[in-house]
Amino acid sequence: MLNMTSNDILQILFYFGVILLLVKPLGLYMAFIYEGKPCFINRILKPLEQRIYRLCNIQSEKEMDWKKYAIAMLIFNFLNILMVYTFQRCQALLPLNPQNFPAINADLAFNTAVSFVTNTNWQAYSGENTLSYLTQMMALTVQNFFSATTAVSILMAFTRGLKRQQTSQLGNFWVDTVRGLIYIFIPLSIILALLLVSQGVIQNFKNYQTVTLTEKIHYQEPITDLTGQPVKDNQGNPTFKASLQQEQLIPMGPVASQVAIKQLGTNGGGFFNANSAHPFENPTPFSNFLEMLAILLIPAALCYSFGVMVGDTKQGWAILCTMLLILLPLLIISVTVEQQGNTELIKSVSPDILPTGGNMEGKEARFGSLNSSIWAVVSTATGNGSVNAMLDSFMPISGAVSLLLLDLGEIIFGGVGSGLYQMLLFIIITVFVSGLMVGR
Repeated sequence: MLNMTSNDILQILFYFGVILLLVKPLGLYMAFIYEGKPCFINRILKPLEQRIYRLCNIQSEKEMDWKKYAIAMLIFNFLNILMVYTFQRCQALLPLNPQNFPAINADLAFNTAVSFVTNTNWQAYSGENTLSYLTQMMALTVQNFFSATTAVSILMAFTRGLKRQQTSQLGNFWVDTVRGLIYIFIPLSIILALLLVSQGVIQNFKNYQTVTLTEKIHYQEPITDLTGQPVKDNQGNPTFKASLQQEQLIPMGPVASQVAIKQLGTNGGGFFNANSAHPFENPTPFSNFLEMLAILLIPAALCYSFGVMVGDTKQGWAILCTMLLILLPLLIISVTVEQQGNTELIKSVSPDILPTGGNMEGKEARFGSLNSSIWAVVSTATGNGSVNAMLDSFMPISGAVSLLLLDLGEIIFGGVGSGLYQMLLFIIITVFVSGLMVGR
């Protein structure tokens, strides 16, 4: 039984309505960019593009076969792993480290480097307690751009391979990467970052701020000896003393610039440990909507780009509709279950104090269970990985929806570029197997 209010339905329709309105213009724009066709922004950025080619000695007119394209991609990403690893290992010696964080351990640095280069963005650290501003910007944020453009470049090569039947040339990896950066990801990230800053997402290089608490926090602090070992009583239990916390250290940093590409590039790695549940990454309902919109925007628009590039936009719309036909029912299930709330809690708690917004366990009061459900579904569908509520707080069925979307291998939208070319591979295999079954 559906347990959705008219407000829930309107919010879902508005969210997907905005995405569908942006699919065609953005998809057409991206197709023009990667095909080298003139568009309005060429007049501004074409000189910059040509200058980058000259500076990096890129022969933009020379295309590559699949081997050269793959080798260029692997070399580029191997160098990126070295760059991210080096920044982490040397951050104690580098500027923009107001908290004087030490160098990252070798194993964690390697883990993080490989993770961000592959767009996995696995985080085994707390960003505000581990990484300097320079490392967050030059290692992680830059890699968010590079990993996203790499995936879209591979999609473009794959698309050209499907379209071109009489040639082995698939384009130029370096040209595709440069165009993706300067025409698509950087401009969109600037726009989104400015919008996020307007909502209160911080963007600065200040030292961490010590503030006086308006409400003092009482807590028990363990008593230790001169060696730092806990002092125990006669029964062998640790002893504690009452303490009063009157101040709190508030982290600062260039957050908005990283959050923008984290969402647009379906990366997901947050500046803070709490990710987009942190008020400095996601302070208002409007910033929440913008970040959710950014997660699906490019993966959805690339479906139309594919249709334009192969000369049949109906194919692009068909792929997009297929993804939506799988995603929307799963979203409705997740929202319904979360809005229903925990039935066991309802049995044991007085009706006077029951939450009115469904299952609010682990949810942000700013966004409610509806927006947390939408975020969880689109984030796991795309492999984005960012959160505005902890997934372990969801009801079993809605948690299973997120798990199912992950198990589908990120083909329902998926990461920018990678989701679509994986879906195309599934389509090709399906057509082949279907042909065998009917004797073709």
